[in-house]
Amino acid sequence: MNETLLTSVQSAQDHLTPQFKALKAATGALKQAAKLAAEEKADALAMQKALLKMEQASELLEDDVFAGALATFRDDTMTALDALAFDFARDLKDLFEERGETVEGKPPRLTINDLVLNIDIGTRKAQWVYGKEELTRPIPLSFNPILKAYDAQKRTILDRMLDDGFTTELYTAWQQLIEKRSQRPPSGRVSLTEAYSQIVLNRQNTRFWNAPSRSTFKDYDRPLFVRDMVLAMSNPIAVVDGTEKRFALGGATKSQAESAAKSVWLPSSALDGAYYANITFDVVE
Repeated sequence: MNETLLTSVQSAQDHLTPQFKALKAATGALKQAAKLAAEEKADALAMQKALLKMEQASELLEDDVFAGALATFRDDTMTALDALAFDFARDLKDLFEERGETVEGKPPRLTINDLVLNIDIGTRKAQWVYGKEELTRPIPLSFNPILKAYDAQKRTILDRMLDDGFTTELYTAWQQLIEKRSQRPPSGRVSLTEAYSQIVLNRQNTRFWNAPSRSTFKDYDRPLFVRDMVLAMSNPIAVVDGTEKRFALGGATKSQAESAAKSVWLPSSALDGAYYANITFDVVE
């Protein structure tokens, strides 16, 4: 056996194998892309799958011609996906209008009253949102499930009535957080997310504290807290021992706004609103 020859041949084989695999992946992806490009009507979802294969192949292959074909196919795929999203949104708008409700915006984001529907045509999913709070899991792009989810969230969020004792409950949580600190914070400001967590704890009954578990835990979902805060802002007064206390919210910094653990977005409409980081109470003069 000629060891030198064998080593040379194996070295060449090892060198060319990655290139062969890259070319095989690229030609396979191009074959599927060409088949789709020949269709009279663009099949957006099939094109998206083919685009993914082309992008995967491009990571293995450095070729200007292939890169050019990939860029062109990507542009056409995005155009086809946009068209598909607009068609879906148009039909959905018609269904809402038949119910007497107005849909505004354009894909990938539609607004109905104060709720937002985020559409991801690529995954064929959509999701209802209130402010920055996700209300549902991604829903298949089917009209009935989306309409049913909207009706459920409208009842839960938009039709929610503020409990008469909410501002007093908020004050109690704020006061407890003040008392937990060794030193009173400046201007009596405490984290709004901490206040939310304290309210959740305060709502637990004896059964939970005796046997803490998921089954004994009383939920107070964050979207409900957000809605309650929005409603309470129109009358931010708590009556404590006959004295009126008014709450005020402090805006969030950029770094605080980037963290849901440090700030809360309170919507003033479907798309507008502001991030708040802290809360304080003062006696109404």
